[in-house]
Amino acid sequence: MALSRQEKAVKIDQVCAMVARAKAIVVAEYRGLDVESVTRLRRQARGQGVQLRVLKNTLARRAVTGTPFAGLADHLVGPLVYGMGPDPVAVAKVLSSFAKDNDKLVLKAGAMADFVMDDKAVKALATMPSREELLAKLMATMQAPAGILSAPRHSTLVPQTTRSSHRLVIA
Repeated sequence: MALSRQEKAVKIDQVCAMVARAKAIVVAEYRGLDVESVTRLRRQARGQGVQLRVLKNTLARRAVTGTPFAGLADHLVGPLVYGMGPDPVAVAKVLSSFAKDNDKLVLKAGAMADFVMDDKAVKALATMPSREELLAKLMATMQAPAGILSAPRHSTLVPQTTRSSHRLVIA
């Protein structure tokens, strides 16, 4: 079913709004995936806060034109699924992990603001810790010195004498 010019304009506006909120976009070819697999992928993506969309490539090109993701337009060829989200690592992880289990989903490219990635860079991004993991590590690092300073001291200095010299030994 063909979209009218007005419907296309509305669709482009919707996609432009999603692109404006996204910190990263990853595209993958889904040729040959069955409905059950796509449903599992969508469920995983939703759980990670990633939006998955299947769009006409022409509409997607128009939506990314004039945005920091404009460099991605050259990679929009074939039947593609578009993953977008506020956490670049989560977007890459969802599609990359699903592609490992399903050889019919092929990562094509990705983009962050003014930076286009090939499939290898998307896979490398997927191996990084997520935003939540990084924040947890940062908080643990920041709290560690305070914990050391406020910890009770159980060790005491005990004088110990030996024949050769006097030393203090921590017991």
